[in-house]
Amino acid sequence: MPPVFRFAPSPNGYLHLGHALSALLNADMARAAGGRMLLRIEDIDRARCRPEYEAAIYEDLAWLGLSWEQPVRRQSEHLDDTRAALATLEAMGLIYPSFESRADIARLVAQRGRDWPRDPDGAPLYPGDAKSMAPAERARRVAAGEPYALRLDMAAAMARTGPLTWQETGAGPLGETGIVRADPAANPAIWGDVILARKEIPTSYHLAVVVDDAAQGVTDVVRGADLFYATSVHRLLQALLGLPAPRYHHHRLILDGDGRKLSKSTAATALRELRAQGGTVAETRRIVGLD
Repeated sequence: MPPVFRFAPSPNGYLHLGHALSALLNADMARAAGGRMLLRIEDIDRARCRPEYEAAIYEDLAWLGLSWEQPVRRQSEHLDDTRAALATLEAMGLIYPSFESRADIARLVAQRGRDWPRDPDGAPLYPGDAKSMAPAERARRVAAGEPYALRLDMAAAMARTGPLTWQETGAGPLGETGIVRADPAANPAIWGDVILARKEIPTSYHLAVVVDDAAQGVTDVVRGADLFYATSVHRLLQALLGLPAPRYHHHRLILDGDGRKLSKSTAATALRELRAQGGTVAETRRIVGLD
């Protein structure tokens, strides 16, 4: 069977040069391997995702000369798949609801001091005690309609799977390549009890990405190095849910003048602006280092 690659942007802003590198690299690698190229729209963030951004994604990718198989998978249309995955994890006793707001968590972290551990993205590990809450109290608060987040009991999950690895054909932040151990360099425990879903939406990025990759038969995940450490969580979920493990290729990031990765939230120059200024695809490939 031919390898399957995918580019999976979120329609919460316009694509920039970092997205161009990832999309072009996926297409180049799929072509070189005689593989298939898929496009997935990761639109689970209902507050930020907009139809005009999704339309712009198609326009920008077409301008780059890319093509992809139809139909395009939109995450919001497959939430039953992630509900089923959550049910599987719940049956294993591996998820629990937490009821603290972001303000509550910030207060708890402040009480624990400046040395409280943080995950690779800089967010504090969950400091609450919801995991030890009595089942009857959990059920009462859920039935009362309180907001909650469903968290993975990381210690129990890791005990269930044992050591994990993944095949890395790119390189991590410290040059990790080849067969990478999910511990200790990228131990899932460094993320703490990650959120897998919330009351208002039955998934998170971590859960949706592994479920969608398996549903689409993705064999090669090509994405930015900023997601390298998240792979340990993804491998853990794949092992728990009995899903296949794709090969991973984490590529370098495109940085701005201050050495920060490009981001929609920091108004990084959009591809549509480059196009409007008379830029060409050849120039874009040169700028992102794909001459």
